Amino acid sequence: MEININCDLGEKSKHHSNENDPELLKIVNSANVACGFHAGDDDSMREVVKISKENGVSIGAHPSFKDLENFGRKRIYLSSSEIKKLMINQYEILQKIAQDHGENVTHMKPHGALNNMACEDIELATILAKAINDIDKNLIYLVPTGSKMEEAAKKLKMKIACEIFADRNYEDDGNLVSRKKINALIIDPEEAKKHVLRMVENQSLNCHSGKQIPCEIDSVCIHGDNMSSLATAKSIKSNLVGNGLALKPLNLMKKFI
Repeated sequence: MEININCDLGEKSKHHSNENDPELLKIVNSANVACGFHAGDDDSMREVVKISKENGVSIGAHPSFKDLENFGRKRIYLSSSEIKKLMINQYEILQKIAQDHGENVTHMKPHGALNNMACEDIELATILAKAINDIDKNLIYLVPTGSKMEEAAKKLKMKIACEIFADRNYEDDGNLVSRKKINALIIDPEEAKKHVLRMVENQSLNCHSGKQIPCEIDSVCIHGDNMSSLATAKSIKSNLVGNGLALKPLNLMKKFI
Protein backbone atom coordinates (compact mmCIF):
# COMPACT_ATOMS: atom_id res chain seq x y z
CA MET A 1 0.00 0.00 0.00
CA GLU A 2 1.21 3.52 -0.86
CA ILE A 3 1.02 6.50 1.47
CA ASN A 4 2.34 10.04 1.37
CA ILE A 5 3.69 12.24 4.16
CA ASN A 6 3.15 15.96 3.60
CA CYS A 7 4.27 18.92 5.66
CA ASP A 8 3.51 22.66 5.78
CA LEU A 9 6.86 24.38 5.24
CA GLY A 10 8.49 27.73 4.52
CA GLU A 11 6.34 29.30 7.23
CA LYS A 12 8.91 31.81 8.44
CA SER A 13 7.14 34.52 10.45
CA LYS A 14 6.97 36.19 13.84
CA HIS A 15 4.87 33.19 14.91
CA HIS A 16 7.17 30.44 13.71
CA SER A 17 10.78 29.57 12.95
CA ASN A 18 11.48 27.52 9.83
CA GLU A 19 14.81 26.23 11.17
CA ASN A 20 13.65 22.59 10.98
CA ASP A 21 12.63 22.81 7.33
CA PRO A 22 15.87 21.32 5.90
CA GLU A 23 15.66 18.29 8.20
CA LEU A 24 11.91 17.83 7.65
CA LEU A 25 12.54 17.82 3.90
CA LYS A 26 14.77 14.76 4.35
CA ILE A 27 11.79 12.92 5.88
CA VAL A 28 8.57 14.01 4.16
CA ASN A 29 7.46 13.28 0.58
CA SER A 30 5.57 16.47 -0.30
CA ALA A 31 5.96 20.09 0.79
CA ASN A 32 3.09 22.56 1.16
CA VAL A 33 4.91 25.87 0.74
CA ALA A 34 3.72 29.11 2.34
CA CYS A 35 3.44 31.71 -0.43
CA GLY A 36 3.93 34.91 1.58
CA PHE A 37 0.30 35.59 2.49
CA HIS A 38 0.19 34.00 5.95
CA ALA A 39 3.94 33.39 6.28
CA GLY A 40 7.13 33.08 4.27
CA ASP A 41 8.76 35.22 1.61
CA ASP A 42 10.72 34.79 -1.63
CA ASP A 43 13.81 33.59 0.24
CA SER A 44 11.95 30.93 2.25
CA MET A 45 10.10 29.73 -0.86
CA ARG A 46 13.33 29.44 -2.81
CA GLU A 47 14.98 27.53 0.03
CA VAL A 48 12.13 25.01 0.31
CA VAL A 49 11.96 24.49 -3.47
CA LYS A 50 15.74 24.02 -3.73
CA ILE A 51 15.92 21.49 -0.88
CA SER A 52 12.75 19.73 -2.06
CA LYS A 53 14.35 19.17 -5.46
CA GLU A 54 17.49 17.75 -3.81
CA ASN A 55 15.39 15.28 -1.80
CA GLY A 56 12.82 14.28 -4.43
CA VAL A 57 10.02 16.01 -2.53
CA SER A 58 7.04 17.20 -4.58
CA ILE A 59 6.14 20.89 -4.34
CA GLY A 60 2.73 22.28 -3.49
CA ALA A 61 1.28 25.74 -2.91
CA HIS A 62 -0.21 26.39 0.53
CA PRO A 63 -2.51 29.38 -0.14
CA SER A 64 -4.05 31.36 2.68
CA PHE A 65 -5.94 34.50 3.51
CA LYS A 66 -3.65 37.54 3.33
CA ASP A 67 -3.12 37.64 7.09
CA LEU A 68 0.47 37.72 8.33
CA GLU A 69 -0.63 39.14 11.69
CA ASN A 70 -2.66 36.04 12.59
CA PHE A 71 -0.72 33.40 10.61
CA GLY A 72 -3.78 32.89 8.41
CA ARG A 73 -5.81 31.55 11.33
CA LYS A 74 -8.40 34.34 11.47
CA ARG A 75 -11.66 33.74 9.61
CA ILE A 76 -12.12 36.30 6.83
CA TYR A 77 -15.18 36.45 4.60
CA LEU A 78 -14.46 37.25 0.94
CA SER A 79 -16.31 37.17 -2.36
CA SER A 80 -15.86 34.30 -4.79
CA SER A 81 -13.77 36.50 -7.09
CA GLU A 82 -11.52 37.51 -4.19
CA ILE A 83 -11.05 33.85 -3.20
CA LYS A 84 -10.21 32.91 -6.79
CA LYS A 85 -7.65 35.73 -6.95
CA LEU A 86 -6.02 34.48 -3.73
CA MET A 87 -5.60 31.02 -5.24
CA ILE A 88 -4.23 32.25 -8.56
CA ASN A 89 -1.83 34.81 -7.08
CA GLN A 90 -0.26 32.40 -4.61
CA TYR A 91 0.02 29.59 -7.14
CA GLU A 92 1.71 31.91 -9.65
CA ILE A 93 4.17 33.25 -7.05
CA LEU A 94 5.36 29.76 -6.15
CA GLN A 95 5.17 28.37 -9.69
CA LYS A 96 7.56 31.05 -10.93
CA ILE A 97 10.07 30.19 -8.21
CA ALA A 98 9.65 26.46 -8.86
CA GLN A 99 10.27 26.93 -12.58
CA ASP A 100 13.41 28.93 -11.81
CA HIS A 101 14.68 25.67 -10.27
CA GLY A 102 13.43 23.47 -13.11
CA GLU A 103 10.46 22.25 -11.06
CA ASN A 104 6.66 22.71 -11.05
CA VAL A 105 3.95 23.10 -8.46
CA THR A 106 2.11 19.77 -8.59
CA HIS A 107 -0.43 20.14 -5.78
CA MET A 108 -2.35 22.73 -3.76
CA LYS A 109 -3.55 22.68 -0.17
CA PRO A 110 -5.35 25.64 1.45
CA HIS A 111 -4.05 26.79 4.84
CA GLY A 112 -5.49 27.60 8.24
CA ALA A 113 -8.83 29.36 8.56
CA LEU A 114 -9.46 29.17 4.83
CA ASN A 115 -9.09 25.39 4.95
CA ASN A 116 -11.19 25.04 8.11
CA MET A 117 -14.01 27.18 6.71
CA ALA A 118 -14.09 25.24 3.45
CA CYS A 119 -14.24 21.93 5.34
CA GLU A 120 -17.57 23.05 6.81
CA ASP A 121 -19.07 25.12 3.96
CA ILE A 122 -19.90 23.45 0.63
CA GLU A 123 -20.28 26.82 -1.12
CA LEU A 124 -16.78 27.95 -0.17
CA ALA A 125 -15.42 24.46 -0.86
CA THR A 126 -16.89 24.64 -4.37
CA ILE A 127 -15.37 28.07 -5.01
CA LEU A 128 -11.94 26.79 -3.98
CA ALA A 129 -12.23 23.61 -6.02
CA LYS A 130 -13.30 25.48 -9.15
CA ALA A 131 -10.49 28.02 -8.73
CA ILE A 132 -7.82 25.33 -8.41
CA ASN A 133 -9.30 23.25 -11.23
CA ASP A 134 -9.29 26.33 -13.49
CA ILE A 135 -5.61 26.99 -12.76
CA ASP A 136 -4.54 23.53 -13.97
CA LYS A 137 -6.63 20.37 -14.16
CA ASN A 138 -3.48 18.32 -13.53
CA LEU A 139 -2.95 19.84 -10.08
CA ILE A 140 -3.51 17.40 -7.22
CA TYR A 141 -5.87 18.86 -4.64
CA LEU A 142 -4.86 17.89 -1.10
CA VAL A 143 -7.98 17.94 1.08
CA PRO A 144 -8.97 16.77 4.58
CA THR A 145 -10.66 13.40 4.25
CA GLY A 146 -14.43 13.39 4.71
CA SER A 147 -14.68 17.16 4.36
CA LYS A 148 -16.88 19.39 2.21
CA MET A 149 -13.67 20.08 0.27
CA GLU A 150 -13.44 16.43 -0.74
CA GLU A 151 -17.14 16.43 -1.67
CA ALA A 152 -16.80 19.54 -3.88
CA ALA A 153 -13.64 18.30 -5.59
CA LYS A 154 -15.17 14.91 -6.40
CA LYS A 155 -18.08 16.60 -8.16
CA LEU A 156 -15.55 18.27 -10.46
CA LYS A 157 -13.69 14.97 -10.93
CA MET A 158 -10.45 16.55 -9.76
CA LYS A 159 -7.28 14.70 -8.82
CA ILE A 160 -7.81 14.40 -5.08
CA ALA A 161 -5.49 13.26 -2.29
CA CYS A 162 -7.29 12.80 1.03
CA GLU A 163 -5.27 13.61 4.12
CA ILE A 164 -5.31 13.00 7.84
CA PHE A 165 -3.46 14.99 10.47
CA ALA A 166 -0.81 13.20 12.49
CA ASP A 167 -0.65 15.76 15.28
CA ARG A 168 -4.32 16.71 15.69
CA ASN A 169 -7.32 15.13 17.41
CA TYR A 170 -10.72 14.76 15.74
CA GLU A 171 -14.26 15.51 16.88
CA ASP A 172 -17.05 12.98 16.33
CA ASP A 173 -18.19 14.86 13.20
CA GLY A 174 -14.79 14.31 11.57
CA ASN A 175 -13.61 17.90 11.98
CA LEU A 176 -10.43 18.79 13.84
CA VAL A 177 -10.65 19.65 17.52
CA SER A 178 -10.37 23.43 17.77
CA ARG A 179 -6.92 24.76 18.65
CA LYS A 180 -8.67 26.68 21.45
CA LYS A 181 -9.19 23.36 23.27
CA ILE A 182 -6.46 21.75 25.38
CA ASN A 183 -6.78 18.39 23.60
CA ALA A 184 -6.39 19.82 20.07
CA LEU A 185 -2.76 18.79 19.53
CA ILE A 186 -0.90 15.49 19.79
CA ILE A 187 2.62 16.45 20.81
CA ASP A 188 4.00 13.05 21.85
CA PRO A 189 5.72 11.41 18.82
CA GLU A 190 4.98 7.91 20.17
CA GLU A 191 1.29 8.69 20.49
CA ALA A 192 1.27 10.31 17.03
CA LYS A 193 2.82 7.30 15.28
CA LYS A 194 0.23 4.93 16.78
CA HIS A 195 -2.56 7.36 15.92
CA VAL A 196 -1.43 7.52 12.29
CA LEU A 197 -0.78 3.81 11.73
CA ARG A 198 -4.18 2.87 13.11
CA MET A 199 -5.93 5.37 10.82
CA VAL A 200 -3.97 4.37 7.72
CA GLU A 201 -4.38 0.62 8.23
CA ASN A 202 -8.08 0.91 9.09
CA GLN A 203 -8.80 3.70 6.56
CA SER A 204 -10.74 5.51 9.25
CA LEU A 205 -10.44 8.57 11.48
CA ASN A 206 -9.69 8.07 15.17
CA CYS A 207 -11.96 10.49 17.03
CA HIS A 208 -10.95 11.73 20.49
CA SER A 209 -14.01 9.99 21.94
CA GLY A 210 -12.92 6.62 20.56
CA LYS A 211 -15.35 6.68 17.64
CA GLN A 212 -13.98 5.63 14.23
CA ILE A 213 -15.20 7.13 10.94
CA PRO A 214 -14.46 5.19 7.71
CA CYS A 215 -12.70 7.36 5.12
CA GLU A 216 -10.14 7.47 2.30
CA ILE A 217 -6.54 8.19 3.31
CA ASP A 218 -3.79 8.96 0.80
CA SER A 219 -1.61 11.31 2.82
CA VAL A 220 -0.52 12.12 6.37
CA CYS A 221 0.07 15.75 7.31
CA ILE A 222 2.68 16.77 9.85
CA HIS A 223 2.52 20.44 10.79
CA GLY A 224 5.93 22.08 10.49
CA ASP A 225 5.15 24.74 13.10
CA ASN A 226 4.94 22.49 16.17
CA MET A 227 7.80 22.09 18.65
CA SER A 228 7.74 18.31 18.19
CA SER A 229 7.41 18.34 14.37
CA LEU A 230 10.82 16.85 13.63
CA ALA A 231 10.60 14.05 16.20
CA THR A 232 7.02 13.30 15.13
CA ALA A 233 7.98 13.14 11.44
CA LYS A 234 10.86 10.72 12.13
CA SER A 235 8.70 8.50 14.33
CA ILE A 236 5.80 8.34 11.88
CA LYS A 237 7.97 7.65 8.85
CA SER A 238 9.89 4.88 10.59
CA ASN A 239 6.68 3.26 11.82
CA LEU A 240 4.92 3.39 8.44
CA VAL A 241 7.93 1.94 6.59
CA GLY A 242 8.40 -0.66 9.31
CA ASN A 243 4.82 -1.80 8.77
CA GLY A 244 5.25 -2.29 5.04
CA LEU A 245 3.87 0.94 3.60
CA ALA A 246 5.55 2.49 0.54
CA LEU A 247 6.11 6.24 0.88
CA LYS A 248 5.72 8.31 -2.29
CA PRO A 249 5.54 11.98 -3.33
CA LEU A 250 1.95 12.85 -4.27
CA ASN A 251 2.69 13.22 -7.98
CA LEU A 252 4.34 9.75 -8.12
CA MET A 253 1.53 7.83 -6.43
CA LYS A 254 -0.04 5.23 -8.73
CA LYS A 255 -3.48 6.82 -8.53
CA PHE A 256 -2.13 10.01 -10.15
CA ILE A 257 0.10 8.48 -12.86
